[in-house]
Amino acid sequence: MPSSNMPAPYPKKSILCPNCRRLINRDESSCPFCGTSKPGSWWRNNRFIVGFTEQSQIINLIIYANVGMYLLALLINPRADSLALHPFEFLSPSPGSLANLGSTGTIPILHQHRWWSLVAANYLHGSLLHILFNMLALRQIGPLVIQEYGGFRMLTIYTLGGVGGFILSFLAGVSYTIGASAAVCSLIGAILYYGKSRGGTYGQNLFHQVRGWAISIFVFGLLVPGINNWGHGGGMAAGAMFGFLLGYQERIKENLRHKFLGMSCVAITALVLAWAALRGVLSLLPA
Repeated sequence: MPSSNMPAPYPKKSILCPNCRRLINRDESSCPFCGTSKPGSWWRNNRFIVGFTEQSQIINLIIYANVGMYLLALLINPRADSLALHPFEFLSPSPGSLANLGSTGTIPILHQHRWWSLVAANYLHGSLLHILFNMLALRQIGPLVIQEYGGFRMLTIYTLGGVGGFILSFLAGVSYTIGASAAVCSLIGAILYYGKSRGGTYGQNLFHQVRGWAISIFVFGLLVPGINNWGHGGGMAAGAMFGFLLGYQERIKENLRHKFLGMSCVAITALVLAWAALRGVLSLLPA
């Protein structure tokens, strides 16, 4: 005989709310705890979409895309002196390789009409040290933005903030530029806005900490040749603006609009990078 101490199984129609993760009935028209509409619908419980609520999955997705494009750029055509001992040039793709894959700036946009490079350039890097610095910074600031804004808003801020940074550097007359630092700086801008807007001990401490990072980035850009401070500044400004427009978790929980924007940014980025990679692979074929 089965033991009478065994807990009764959950009803077959019970699910975890995709927003607040509390146990509810699949047929609920809205979650009784957080108010999410139609929590049992297939699109709210799609594994691919729900996966973007996990911090590690979001950060890893961005890092994999950056590393993949960096390795492809090296495969297409490394610089002749890419094994030089100079740390800022070690394992560097050639300028031609980066141009094929989508480096942005006044020349690619005005003379070659490559507006798509405003997205692609966020995933290109000029050396091993370049990508290492940017990915370490993303690892540090990314989870904080996801915590305060949510995964979908983080993806939107990262994508549109990076584009905004490169638009400002384009307007400033920068001929060629690449790197994830504009997008990473947009995350810094979003946290600066959050800290200032939220206030209190936590908000003020966060604001002062991240402000120190921002100042360090600008000082580094002034001391080291070839750093695109216009992209950094534009990224921070865009990040703060999108932080204000989208709101953060304490003011408004992530909703369908935020998810649509985030997934749209993922889809557009995937299409642009696929196009850039195809161009790069075709450049390897004999004419």
